[in-house]
Amino acid sequence: MPLTLWRDISPVGQPLRRPTSKSPHVLVIGGGVTGLISAWVLLDRGYRVTIVSSAWASDEQRLTSQIAGALWEFPPAVCGQHTDKISLAHSKHWSMTAYHIWDGIASIPQLSEASGVRMMPSDFFFPDIVESDKAQVEKMTEIMASGVRGFYRGADIIDERGIDPSYGAVDAYELLAPVIDTDKAMGWLTELVEGKGAELVTETIHNDLVEVEDELRARFNADVIINCTGLQAQELAGDESVYPIRGGLIRVINDGSDFPKVDAALTITADAAHSANEIIFLVPRNDNILLIGGITEPHEWNLDLTLDTPIIQRMRERCEKFLPGLENARVDPDYPFAQGLRPFRGQNVRCERELRRTGSRIVHSYGHGGAGWSLSFGCAQDVAMLVDEALEGIPARPMSETVFERKAAGFQRIPVKH
Repeated sequence: MPLTLWRDISPVGQPLRRPTSKSPHVLVIGGGVTGLISAWVLLDRGYRVTIVSSAWASDEQRLTSQIAGALWEFPPAVCGQHTDKISLAHSKHWSMTAYHIWDGIASIPQLSEASGVRMMPSDFFFPDIVESDKAQVEKMTEIMASGVRGFYRGADIIDERGIDPSYGAVDAYELLAPVIDTDKAMGWLTELVEGKGAELVTETIHNDLVEVEDELRARFNADVIINCTGLQAQELAGDESVYPIRGGLIRVINDGSDFPKVDAALTITADAAHSANEIIFLVPRNDNILLIGGITEPHEWNLDLTLDTPIIQRMRERCEKFLPGLENARVDPDYPFAQGLRPFRGQNVRCERELRRTGSRIVHSYGHGGAGWSLSFGCAQDVAMLVDEALEGIPARPMSETVFERKAAGFQRIPVKH
C-alpha cells in the first residue's frame, strides 16, 4: 500500500504520532528535498529526527533542489540518463506515490499556495508517431494505466499549444502533473519539519560514513543514519559512480505581454528525441515566470554557464523555434538564469541500506538525478521501511533483491516499536 497523505503523513506542523523520550532517533544528512521529505515521513511515524546539512534553502545561495525544474514526470525523465532496469522499476513506483501526494497537496487551495505546488497540463511531443517507438508505446501505456489524471492523446495538442508545425512534432499526449515552485516549496518543507519537531544542525559531514558511523551515532545519539547528500555521496557513501549532469534554465516573464501566456508544461524528452541535445523543456514556474530548458552535460562540475554560453544560446534558439513568440520573451531581471548539477550515479537511484559493513545502520537515498521532486515521497517511504528493518536487526539486502517485494508490501511492512 503506497504512502498516503493524511493517513501516513500530514501537511500540518505537528506529527501524526508524537515521539516519546524512548522513540528511536534518526540522523538525516542532507537538507535538500530528499532529506526533508524523508524526515517528514519519519517524524509522522513518531521518530525523533535531526537533520544535518551544510546549507539550507535560501534566495542567496540556492540548493540544487531549488534550481530544479521540478516538473513531475513518469520515468525516465526529460533529461534521460535513467537506464538501470532495477532502479527504473523502483522509480516508476516511487513516482506514482509522489504524484498522488503532490496532487493531494495541490487540491487544497491554502496548501497549494503555501507550498507552491499546482496541478497543470503537461504535454509531451514526439517527432514520430508514438507507435513507431516500442519504448515510447510501453511508457505511454504504463502512464495511461498508472492513475494519473487528465490523460489525453492527440496530435491536435500541437495546434492547440501553438507549436510550430515545421519543428517536426507529429504526435503528443497530455496529463495533469504537479508543477512545483521550488523556492516556495523548500521553504515550506523546512518550516514543516521544524514544526513537527526536527532539529536542524548546520554542519558539513566529511569522510565515508562507514568509517565515521559509530562516532556520528554517538555524537548525535542516533539509532540510524540516513544519507541524502546527492553528489556528496561520492565521498559519504564511497561511491565513485556518482557524477553530475550540469543543467541550465532561462527564466522569462510569462505574463502574456510579450508572447501568448504559456499555461502548460511543454516538453520533448531525450528518450523521445533519441538525443540529449534536442530536449525541449518549457515549464510555467509560477504566475508569471516560464522556465526555458534544457541541457544535459555529464561530468561537468563547474557552474560557469551564462546566458551567452553557446550551449545556452542554442537551447534558447531551439525552444524559440519550437514555440513561436518566445523570441520576444524578456528574462526575469531579478533571477534571469539558474544552473545546477543533477546528482546521478552509475546505477541511477540508490535507496538501500549500507552493504559494506555487517550490522550497519546507515540507509542511503541518493542518485536521483533530475527527478528528486518526482521520486521524493516514494523514496521516503522505502527509507522508512529500511529504517524499520535496521532497527529490527534484519540483514541488509541490495535493491536488486527487493524490487518486486517493495512494490507489493507497501508502507506498513514492519511495525515501529517505540
